[in-house]
This record gives sequence, C-alpha cells and structure tokens, in this order.
Amino acid sequence: MIDLKSFIRDIPDFPKKGIIFKDITPLLKNGEAFGHVIKTIAKKYKKANVDAVLGVEARGFIFGGAVARELGVGFLPVRKPGKLPYKTKSTTYELEYGADTLQIHEDAISKGDRIVIIDDLLATGGTVAACCRMVESLGGKVIGISFVIELGFLKGREKLAGYDVLSLINYE
Repeated sequence: MIDLKSFIRDIPDFPKKGIIFKDITPLLKNGEAFGHVIKTIAKKYKKANVDAVLGVEARGFIFGGAVARELGVGFLPVRKPGKLPYKTKSTTYELEYGADTLQIHEDAISKGDRIVIIDDLLATGGTVAACCRMVESLGGKVIGISFVIELGFLKGREKLAGYDVLSLINYE
C-alpha cells in the first residue's frame, strides 16, 4: 500500500498568510504514486457505466483526464469564463468572500449521461457543488465525485450530501 500523504508537501502561508497549501506536485512527479491515484479512482467506477469524466480547472484536469483514459470514456473540462471556445452553460456560486463562475460547453452532456466529477482537493465544497448543478441542469446524472485530498475540517462534504464522494487522503 502506498502512503499517499507522504507525497503531499505543505507550503505555509500560500497563497496568503495563515493558509497551509497542500502541494500535489511531489505526487505527480512520482509515477507509482500518481498511477496508484488514477487506478484507485478508476477502479471505483469501472462497472458504473460512466459516460464521461468531468474535471475542474486546473488540477482536476490532470486527474480527470487520466481517469477518463483509464475508463475509456471522454473528458469534459469545466473552466473559468472566457476559456471555452463554443457556446457555454454557466453557473455562479458563492465563495467565502465573493462569488465565482464556472462554464462548460452547452453540448458537453446529453440527457441521461452518467458523469463522474474529479478534482484534486475538497475544501468548502462550493466549486464541485456548482459543477453538480451544471451537470444536472444539462440533463446529466452525477454518479460519483472523487478527490485526491479532502480537508475534512472545512466540512465541504456537507455541501455534497446526497452524492457518492470518494477522497483518497483526508486531513481532519
């Protein structure tokens, strides 16, 4: 068994004072650890009839794309406004101090599509909850949500109540 926590580096006071940033780049650098993450997440959904994997900008692209490839399905990018070239569906959600907006191509999901959402980190849950709303507004069904890291003390899982949530590393 691989100790994934040993591949996460703490960066104090980044991006601002008082925050301890969980740096995944040592995990990405190690082929065995990175492969373990991808295979563990993909294994959960192998028999779930997944139609696509949705990844959240930007680190969710790294894990989501690799899991999509492992499952043999397509990858759907969710991005900040102005980054996608075709017609988009947007959702705005509240942050601790303000709001943010995410977009997906309006034709990315068809009615009944079974979608897995992947991001690197679950903090307060707002970003992925917004992604769930976007998927469902386009007629898709969120069949699972996976994270490499969960900051359990921030209680983001509560915003995702009712969804099947997997996190590989939890910091309580």
